[in-house]
Amino acid sequence: VQLAESGGGLVQAGESLRLSCAQSGRLYSNYAMGWFRQAPGKEREFVAAISLSTGYTVYADSVKGRFTISRDRAKRTVYLQMNSPESEDTAVYFCAWALQYYSREYTYTDEHEYSYWGQGTQVTVSS
Repeated sequence: VQLAESGGGLVQAGESLRLSCAQSGRLYSNYAMGWFRQAPGKEREFVAAISLSTGYTVYADSVKGRFTISRDRAKRTVYLQMNSPESEDTAVYFCAWALQYYSREYTYTDEHEYSYWGQGTQVTVSS
């Protein structure tokens, strides 16, 4: 599994930005993809995740109502639409991939559930 992120950059507070993460390599039928972020001097934290098979989504409270995660199953790509970003959203955003088994339950928020990670893309929100 390989992950390729794109869409990061510099954005003014209140403007919109969309991140993309495309998965290539072996094809799986049941998996999730998520976004985590790490700001300078802080630990990596969960942002949002989606099940590629069901479309089920999970969001961190800090981004709920402002960010939207979506998927294109055919392209094996997930998107993170960032609306009304704030300076506190400045971080390196990482895409992650998690294989899922139908018999198990997942939190989607625990980074240990994810087996593959992208290189990260910088998002800087200027106020």
